[in-house]
Amino acid sequence: MAGEFRPILIVNALSTWMRAEVHRKPDVFVQEYKIGKPTGAVKKVGKTNKTGTVITFQFDQTIFKDANYDLTTILNHLRQQAYLTKGVKITVVDERTPIKYLSNRQNKEITQNFPYTFYFEGGIVSYVDFLNHGQELKHKNIFYVGKDHQGIFVEISLQYIEELTSRELAFANNIHTIEGGTHITGFRSSLTRILNDYARKNGFLKEKEDNLSGEDVREGLTVVVSVKLKEPQFEGQTKAKLGTPDARTAVETVMNVEFSDWLERNPNDARAVLDKVILASKARLAAKAARETVLRKGALDGMTLPGKLADCSTRDASESELFLVEGESAGGSSKQGRDRRTQAILPLKGKILNVEKARIDKMLAHQEIRALIIALGTAISEEFDLTKLRYHKIVIMTDADVDGAHIRTLLLTLFYRYFPQLIEKGHLYIAQPPLYKIQKSGKQFYAYNESEKEKILDGLRTDAGVASKDKSKKETKSKARGKDSGGDWEVTSLDGQSPAESLEEATEEVAEGEVKISGVSIQRYKGLGEMNPSQLWETTLDPQKRLLLQVNVSDAQDADKIFDVLMGSEVMPRRKFIQTHAKSVQNLDI
Repeated sequence: MAGEFRPILIVNALSTWMRAEVHRKPDVFVQEYKIGKPTGAVKKVGKTNKTGTVITFQFDQTIFKDANYDLTTILNHLRQQAYLTKGVKITVVDERTPIKYLSNRQNKEITQNFPYTFYFEGGIVSYVDFLNHGQELKHKNIFYVGKDHQGIFVEISLQYIEELTSRELAFANNIHTIEGGTHITGFRSSLTRILNDYARKNGFLKEKEDNLSGEDVREGLTVVVSVKLKEPQFEGQTKAKLGTPDARTAVETVMNVEFSDWLERNPNDARAVLDKVILASKARLAAKAARETVLRKGALDGMTLPGKLADCSTRDASESELFLVEGESAGGSSKQGRDRRTQAILPLKGKILNVEKARIDKMLAHQEIRALIIALGTAISEEFDLTKLRYHKIVIMTDADVDGAHIRTLLLTLFYRYFPQLIEKGHLYIAQPPLYKIQKSGKQFYAYNESEKEKILDGLRTDAGVASKDKSKKETKSKARGKDSGGDWEVTSLDGQSPAESLEEATEEVAEGEVKISGVSIQRYKGLGEMNPSQLWETTLDPQKRLLLQVNVSDAQDADKIFDVLMGSEVMPRRKFIQTHAKSVQNLDI
């Protein structure tokens, strides 16, 4: 059976029931199946002026034990398919979760399933435009070609942005080949050759200068490569990599002609592209020199550890931990309170360099980052070696304020960009020091958030025979509502702020206040330096009592987008992100 019918065969085999409705002008045909077998002959059921097929099925729960359709996954896939198939319109309706809303026109509540519709006139050009939304574009016009070569249809769209990494999406028959394959290999080789030829021809590269590398020409590149071919050869069952040799030839042939012609027809865009890739080449050579200076394996092996590093005594990496501590004062308390056998402390002075905006040569010249790299022992970039990691856990330990959050974000950016393997292998953690210390009658309690604090205080109130905060709050509001039912009253503002509009509102702040308990003191920690060594051990360092959050980048593409917005050079996307999420921010320390 032809390849296009295989998905229907698979759906039928995995379903307890399936119905196929085929529209073929001027008739509509229907056939139903049960456990993979037809329940009757094909029937003609009506007339149509459309062409297409509707498949309805119920998955077999004996095969899919915990099957549940995830709407986000379905929408992301179908959106991608709409980009890859120019002009197709896809509509999705989730009938499981209808939305209720109040209709002003009908003056009643209505339940409705709202459709999601995807239609992109530009196809993969629209896809590249979507991927680059909010980025700083290096050139205006997006390159596109769609052309057949010996039975293989090749589509390529690309644009450069002000970025250090590349985004290369490759597809074969609309299947996302996440591991690439012959089509992406053909694209890369032709791109490198074309840009080198153009650079030589137009004087961007001098005779004695080295050619641009593949790494240079892909810096800041966003590209979608899509091929459609008969009988594609994939490597492995997951279809993650295309193995068809002819796909490479087809992509190279189409690129060699069409991209070369695009550069000639768009000289301003061509200059912007060449300026970008030549700058990348110069930065690569500078970074290589810096790496050779700082990270030569021989030099690194013999390099002494940073003087401010308080190392642990064990040489067993599986039981050792490195704490990256904000500031010298907190570093001093941490060094005194730690378990010296297994815990190392590296104090960091101030805010480290924002590596999202800096090239690797500048990053390696930064004293705090160099100290961290040497302490980790893995080296970096091409010389990264996970087997040389000196600590099983790397713990970021910063204050619970705005500066601490900023330092934590800068460190997360550094690890995400240059040590992703440490995140993938589960070596990176964030310490969760307590926010409050509560004392009564010589006893100490630590609360890591507001709810824990209230739970501890409610317990102390109960022991002391005092009404809980929630009960007091309800009683205060109840009394306010009773007195607000009538009569004349007036609220005057003495500080220039807007007065309350009701007695109930006026009593809200009183109701929100703490119900005092005799002999209880509450301390709000804003810095790790406020804790003495024993408190720091008990709350943050003791493996039996501490709270650590493991850093896990489950969706690299989403994380990459967020880091671009928050730590990149573009102001408008960051401002929009802050405005969108401002209402969800809680406990902001300023």
